[in-house]
Amino acid sequence: MTDKEAAPLLSVRGVSVRFGGVVALDDVSFDVEQGQIAGLIGPNGAGKTTLFNCLSRLYQPSEGEILFEGASVLAVPRHRIPDIGIGRTFQNVALFDKLTVLENVMVGRHSQTGSSFLANALRLPSVVAEQNAARDRAMELIEFMDLNGFVHWPAGGLPFPIRKRVELARALAAQPKLLLLDEPAAGLNHEEVETLETQIRRVRDVQGVTVLLVEHHMSLVMSVSDKVVTINFGRKIAEGTPDEVKRHPEVIRAYLGTAG
Repeated sequence: MTDKEAAPLLSVRGVSVRFGGVVALDDVSFDVEQGQIAGLIGPNGAGKTTLFNCLSRLYQPSEGEILFEGASVLAVPRHRIPDIGIGRTFQNVALFDKLTVLENVMVGRHSQTGSSFLANALRLPSVVAEQNAARDRAMELIEFMDLNGFVHWPAGGLPFPIRKRVELARALAAQPKLLLLDEPAAGLNHEEVETLETQIRRVRDVQGVTVLLVEHHMSLVMSVSDKVVTINFGRKIAEGTPDEVKRHPEVIRAYLGTAG
């Protein structure tokens, strides 16, 4: 077995982020193994979104390293992050409102296409083949996310929970190996959260995608995650199974203000 094969899919090593005199992350380290669903939790302002922004190269760590399949993410230009196999959804859903659901999901295939500008302009056979493949894959994901009834609807008029599912389908269209979910349960009711839990499991089990989610909805994180990492004031305070983390004194103190 090679070192690359033995390495975790994602390895965060001693990552610190400072904004002026403010320490947003302080020496945070953890791994996510291939095929895991991992949860990242912490109170408001703990540094969760800052860490996600480092993983997707929106922020540059002040110190530390981030490895994906054994190679440095920090050496990859921001626009190439989808190319190496990291996808992301955002807390504030950002779809192309005037495009249909199908077109929005097809946009997610852009990183998987290789046609040149000239080939596209001339509508060469290779371009047509790519577009047909993108459409076929988009339709598969629309069915996977139970969006068949909305294929040709403009995204702008869709209910919020449906828009979230479209965004997830679009992220999967890029064929990520690791999917970063940024508060996927935000704005959903109890029944919708239960549906989301099933969808996250199916993303891992059916699509074969490893998942790391930031989430405030504790029951979702604890029920769907194989491991949970907790940070508070930018520092990792616990890591383990959901049961281990729930019982950890520092986690209890961070959320409840007491270890009792």
